[in-house]
Amino acid sequence: MSRPLCDTAVARGRRSRVIPANEAIAGIAQDRFGARVAWLMILGFAVALVLARFTPLRYVFLTGHHMLFMATLLTMVLAASGRSSVSVVVVGGLLLGILLVAMPAFAHPWTKRITGNNSIAIGHFGTAGYILSGAAGQLVGKRSRSTEDMKLPEGLRFLRDSLVATALSMVLIYVIMSLAHLAKAGRATAFKAFTAEGGSAATDLGNYVMQSVMQGLQFGIAVAVILFGVRTILGELVPAFQGIAGKLVPGAVPSLDAPIVFPYAQNAVLIGFLASFLGGLVSLALLTWIGHPAFGLAFVLPGLVPHFFTGGAAGVYGNATGGRRGAVVGAFLNGVLITFLPALLLKVLGAFGKENTTFGDADFGWFGTLLGNAAKAGATGGGIAMLAIGAVLLGAAILFQKRVVDTGWDPGARRDALLPPEAPAPAGPATAAVRTHAKIAPPPGAPTPPPPPEGS
Repeated sequence: MSRPLCDTAVARGRRSRVIPANEAIAGIAQDRFGARVAWLMILGFAVALVLARFTPLRYVFLTGHHMLFMATLLTMVLAASGRSSVSVVVVGGLLLGILLVAMPAFAHPWTKRITGNNSIAIGHFGTAGYILSGAAGQLVGKRSRSTEDMKLPEGLRFLRDSLVATALSMVLIYVIMSLAHLAKAGRATAFKAFTAEGGSAATDLGNYVMQSVMQGLQFGIAVAVILFGVRTILGELVPAFQGIAGKLVPGAVPSLDAPIVFPYAQNAVLIGFLASFLGGLVSLALLTWIGHPAFGLAFVLPGLVPHFFTGGAAGVYGNATGGRRGAVVGAFLNGVLITFLPALLLKVLGAFGKENTTFGDADFGWFGTLLGNAAKAGATGGGIAMLAIGAVLLGAAILFQKRVVDTGWDPGARRDALLPPEAPAPAGPATAAVRTHAKIAPPPGAPTPPPPPEGS
């Protein structure tokens, strides 16, 4: 084979390997469509407020970066079909506004199952994965206990803190992967693995391993920051929003980012991430074996960011309806979904389908693919087909809100009936029997501790 043909084959092979990253593909597209994306996003949010005010879908989507990502996707799909800028903004704005109120409604029964009330909704375009996970939990986890009820040996009590468990798990993953990279690439290449963003190359094997340990710990720290931020939103910003929404959209429910559900089942977040990542690996193997040879689908590599956020949230949704089995199976299916859907989406993105990245979350995949295929009907026919898709989606969401959400349907009610009743907690002095480790005496010379408060 000649050198030019070899280079072409290599380039094609590289283009077929894709790592989904919403921020990356949105940044690439905005260099070309920046103004249209901005106007489409503004119009879409205005349409969503009107729909929230005058329809039963009282959801106000507050996840700004996902509005931006969906506006970018709609602009890319509509512009690739040869539509004018005005048509892109108007049609895309209507579709975006419908999505902003419809998707939280479809997921709301499962979201209420997690939160226990109607105070918040999910405002994240991984909704299809969360619904699939919650439905899978209903099927497989009828008698499965919650992930938060796990009992650990006394010597592993520190793992009851989900942040500690997450950090240690990520340290283990980073160390294993770094050692595998070292064995494959050699020291000269592997020691430069952590030089991005101002990092320094490792000087020896011990320094290299410690760098991977620090990466895992930093991941755990980032998760802690996210969770503390979520608690701030729940405790302060949501009540403030209710005061504003009372005038604009009476009875509005704020739709918030996926990590908003993390504090409700923190063990399920870690389980969901690992199960979703495993689903991505299995799906990558299927793409390699069947999808790429038979259908020309790209190899979608599992990325940590989409699998952690959508997989972790899917684990929480699966746990809410199916306990531990629901968290594992539901998050695994989410991993499958966010691997195959981006591969299908690349087929309708035109020139952008040749980039080494694409949108990673489930709703971008199914909605973008649906619109991209509708756009093939031509300028007029494609526009009508897209608006018809939006109208069907809006009508289905309104019907779902009235017939399912407003009637109080609980997707986990059957599981609650099948689970054995909780054993009542022992009362009074008997609680002291739970302690199985001796109390450590204070060192000599230590000051006398204050007496316990009255009634304790």
